[in-house]
Order: sequence, then C-alpha cells, then structure tokens
Amino acid sequence: MNRWWVVAGGILVQLCLGAIYAWSAFTGRLAGEPFGFSAVQGQWIFSASLLTFAVVMALVAGRWQAKAGPRVVTITGGLVLGLGYVVAGLSGASFWGILLGIGVLGGAGIGLAYVCPLAALVKWFPDRKGLITGLAVAGFGFGALIWIKLTQGFVFGPVRLTGDWGGLFGMGWSVHQVWMLYGVLFAALVSLGAIVLVDPPAGWRPKGWTPPTSIEVSGKREFTGRQMVRTPQFWGLFTTFLFGSVAGLMVIGCIERFGSDRLASSGLTAAETTVVAGTAMGLFYALFNGLGRILWGWISDGLGRRRSIILLSAVQGVMMIGFFWIGGSEWGLYLGAAIIGFNYGGNFALFPAATADLFGDRKVGTNYPYVFLSYGVGGIVGPLLGGIMKDLGTQSGDATTWIWAFVPAGIACLLGSVIMLALRAPRRLPRPAEQAEEPVRKAA
Repeated sequence: MNRWWVVAGGILVQLCLGAIYAWSAFTGRLAGEPFGFSAVQGQWIFSASLLTFAVVMALVAGRWQAKAGPRVVTITGGLVLGLGYVVAGLSGASFWGILLGIGVLGGAGIGLAYVCPLAALVKWFPDRKGLITGLAVAGFGFGALIWIKLTQGFVFGPVRLTGDWGGLFGMGWSVHQVWMLYGVLFAALVSLGAIVLVDPPAGWRPKGWTPPTSIEVSGKREFTGRQMVRTPQFWGLFTTFLFGSVAGLMVIGCIERFGSDRLASSGLTAAETTVVAGTAMGLFYALFNGLGRILWGWISDGLGRRRSIILLSAVQGVMMIGFFWIGGSEWGLYLGAAIIGFNYGGNFALFPAATADLFGDRKVGTNYPYVFLSYGVGGIVGPLLGGIMKDLGTQSGDATTWIWAFVPAGIACLLGSVIMLALRAPRRLPRPAEQAEEPVRKAA
C-alpha cells in the first residue's frame, strides 16, 4: 500500500486525541456555576488525563500494538476516548464524574491510540524519521486549534467575534453538550483514521534507500525496554522530556486564566480578555505547536536529534523565564504562546526519533512509551504548579505569583539543555540473543 495513506490516517487520529489540549477553553467555565471548581481542581482533571495517557501508553498500548497491530488498538482507544467525554457530559457538576470521564477514561483512550501511528510510521519511513514523527504527531498539536475555536469566540487584533458568532459557547451550548458532541465525533473519526494504520511487511524498506551506517542515527540496535532503562541515555532523554513537558503543559493548562489576569489592566473588557487568552492558546499556541512538530522533526534530520533538543530546550528556557512580563499585552501573549507552543511541539517529534536512533527502529513502539512516562509526570507537576500559583494570587490579590510558576519551569528547561550536551549513544550493544524482534504484521 502507499505509505502516505498511513500518514493521513495517523494525522486524523491525532487531531482527535489533541482535543485534550483544548482544556483551557473549559477552565474558566468550570470556575463558575454550576461547577464552582477551584483552579487546582480544574488542573487535577487535566493532569489526571495526562498521567493516565502516559501510563496506559507505557503499560498497555506499546506491547498490545506490537502483538495485535496498530489498527485494533487505535479503534479501541477512540471508543474509550469517546466514552470518557460522554460520561463527563452526563456527570452534571460532579468533580469526580468529570475526573473519571475526561481524566481517566479520556486519558486511557488517548494512551491507547497515540503510539500506534508513531510505531507504524517509523517502520514505513526509516529514511525520514524526524520529519515523519513530526507529521505523525502534528495533528495532536493542531487538534487544539480546531476544538478550541469550535467552542470559543475569535479575537485577533481588531477582529472581535465574541457574540453569537463566538463558537458553540457563544451560541448557547453548555459545557455538557459540547462534551457529548466531542465524544461522538472522537469515536467516529479515530475509528475512520485507524482503517489504514497497518505495519509494513517484514523486511520492507523504501525503494532505493540504503540504511545509514552511523551508530548515532542508524536505529539498527534493538534494545528491549528492560535493557534501555538501565542506560544513562534513557534517563537523559527522560529527564529532558520531563522538563519540557512541565513547561509546555503548564502553559496549556493555565494560559486562559493567566492571560485574563495579566490583560485585566490593559483596557479590554472581561469578555475580551477571556477570548484573547483563548486565541493565544487556540490559535497561536495550537498552530505553532503543530508546526513545531513538523519543522523541528525536519530540522533534526539535518542537524541531528541531540543538537536539536539542546537548541529547543535552551530557547524554551529563556522564553518561559520571560513569559510573565511579555504576557501582559495582547500581542506579547500571542508571541509568547507561539514560541512556547512551537518548542513544546518539537519535543514530540524529537524524542520518539531519538529513541528510535538510540534503541532501535523496530522497538520504538514498545520503548518510546517508557520515555513518554516523563510526560505523565510533567502533566502533574506543570498544570498543578500553575493552578497553585493562580489560587495563591486570587487569595492574596497579587497576580505576580504567576512568576513562581514560569521561572522555575524555564530554569528546568535550561538544565535539560545541559543534560543533552553530555548525552552520547550507548557504547554497549545488546547481545545477539537478546535482540528478539517484536512481531511484525503484514500490511493489509
């Protein structure tokens, strides 16, 4: 089959999975009636989804797709994701019902489906690992753009669409109705995209392509997960990805409330500050998040994965440290959201490709989920740190508490850049007897 069909199916799947990044569209409404959730409660739902996503991906999806193939696992993930949003839509104002629906079931659905396009496409495109992993997960970043703008209004410079044209919320849809609609769409669209998600035949390689001989990028070594986690290279990737996740997920989880706080003194109405902050996330962050996944992947195919991660982490660290100050104006908020989103998205192209380079192309479906557990940890630390600083600022009347969310995250990213400076490929190769190939299903 034409391998680009697999790309198309993977992007459609990821567009739906990326709806979790639209969470900031709901945080402000969850603070009002009938919910009355605190900022920390709102972030707990988001964090639970991210943690469940990472754990299910590591413990279930990676091994299951290696045995059953990506199609079955992806369809199951789509159905579980859709069910989670339907459960949330039927939960009324219950914190625990919404936590179960979006936090647990929704996160599990994402975790099941997410790795399948990556695992399949690295095998179909060993000649373009960086670019193709970027394309595979670009939909996840672009997904927030679609789902936020579907619900909220649109503000961009002089254009203010905040009334009846302001998305489903502007037309009177409730949060529960939006979640019900999402559930149905996710189940249907993920299942549709999964139809073309299959592995290539055993021994397949692109016509005219010769595998590289460099040990840094060959992907020839096949480490098992147990062997991989015993290497310092794994922990270097894990820690650096963790720091990048803390920064990016904190901004995703709190940008609407942060933006509203910082823009309150700029002369905008309360309704406009909400939609400006939503545009920062739903347009600038989401758009550049998706672009970053593609462009950083493409850059890394030429510059190298390690150098690309060093550069990305350094730029992200500087941007996070300065975000509190530049986020006090509409265009500063847009600029900061764009750069942070661009760098954050790049992580999802660089780290799976780096995992394949260092520990094996054919094992990436089972190995990368272990690296991705760092994302689950970051999904707790980042959003909750932002939520805690918001609640402290609300209680004290001092919005500068946000500084103590962004600056530590920026310093952590700079530390990640230093860690990657010292990272080199593992010197020890697994013994031949240890290099058991994962089952490879023939293309349907």
